[in-house]
Amino acid sequence: MRRLPLVLIALLAVAAPALAQDDKAYDIHLGGGAIFPLSSVKDSFNTGGNFSIGATFFVTPKVGIMAEYGYNKLGGPERVLGLSTTPVAVISGNALIQSNQQIHSVIGDVVFRSQQRDHMVGAYALAGGGLYHRIVQLTSPAVGYVTVCDPYWYVCYPAATAVDQIIGDRGSNDFGMNFGGGITFGHEAKFYIEARYTYVWGPTVNPATATPAANALPTNLSTNASYFPLTFGVRF
Repeated sequence: MRRLPLVLIALLAVAAPALAQDDKAYDIHLGGGAIFPLSSVKDSFNTGGNFSIGATFFVTPKVGIMAEYGYNKLGGPERVLGLSTTPVAVISGNALIQSNQQIHSVIGDVVFRSQQRDHMVGAYALAGGGLYHRIVQLTSPAVGYVTVCDPYWYVCYPAATAVDQIIGDRGSNDFGMNFGGGITFGHEAKFYIEARYTYVWGPTVNPATATPAANALPTNLSTNASYFPLTFGVRF
């Protein structure tokens, strides 16, 4: 019987290093920050905010599969367009058009981390793709006729068109890819800073009317867009 405590102590001494080396097989992350439009889309929308929530399952101590939902909203610069009272009238005023773009995303990424979870400071890289639901909202207090062509608004009216035909919500479901990386700080709960590059393929937009003005515009205007989200959050 006296040997039993000695056996238990010996077993605990052997098991302790193994338990210390055991790494958590998953983590959950929650974050938010800013999203920067890149390339030509930045002419239609300003820097916005982002939110994301997801989980990563590690198939090995350093390689994981991540699923994530994200929400982004970018406000558009106020745009003033020439306003006329009828389609054939001379421009006699201005129409203020306000816009924003919202992006709902569901993505899957492969995550590569440099060290196991128990390190105070770590780094990781990720890459993957998914579905991006982009919504554009246009509003205006104006009444009358304007001319506007902006593929990132999903609108191209090269001839005078009623304002109420332009305002409203438009959207598309698009495939996109993303890649980037981040740095983590902490043990059980880790704070992280992450940067990504996101590219989304979208539908094409053509002039809505057959007029000499429409013929002067290129067809199949692209709505492909790139974004740069910068996120701060916690993993636990």
